Amino acid sequence: MILESIGGFTVVGEAADGAGAVRMARALRPDVVLMDLRMPGMDGIAATAEITGEGLSAVLVLTTFDIDEYVFAALRAGAAGFLLKSVEPAELVRAVQSVADGDSVLSPEVTGRLISAFVQSPVTAPAAAMAAGNIAAEPLTAREEAVLACIGEGLSNQQISRRLGIAETTVKTHVSRVLAKLGVSSRVQAAIAFRERGGGPGR
Repeated sequence: MILESIGGFTVVGEAADGAGAVRMARALRPDVVLMDLRMPGMDGIAATAEITGEGLSAVLVLTTFDIDEYVFAALRAGAAGFLLKSVEPAELVRAVQSVADGDSVLSPEVTGRLISAFVQSPVTAPAAAMAAGNIAAEPLTAREEAVLACIGEGLSNQQISRRLGIAETTVKTHVSRVLAKLGVSSRVQAAIAFRERGGGPGR
């Protein structure tokens, strides 16, 4: 109701569990999937991993649980953001639009805290490859490296556009290429990988 009446979005389907969400994502290819975490059968984290792994849709987690392990697991699975169900309607609408536009809904401060937590936890496969010097099958261009550094700071596409002096549509193209080359499915994962390969202020 909020998304259709306030946000002007079209809700193309609703699923009762994770397996249903994956099936519907495959059939409908929505721009954004709003994903709960605790569901019967396949949970939201497993469903998120399948949806993002197949490149079916961006996933925004909307849940009542803000326990760190759920947040981290959802982002590791490829979620583009994480919101609580207590979120104000206008904020939910902005978050969905942001994810649809290719951005994360995490603020730079939250992104920094999450990245720090990820770095202290077991390294993911893409990050492990980067740490070994094998960044990607195809190396990043200088511009893509600059875009990745901005992602590592938690900047939005609009902020990257202003920082680098390029059009926002161009930023989106570069972000997509960076994610593909790094073998990750979200900009949060790209930011984590950037930090784990030694990126950061003064890099």
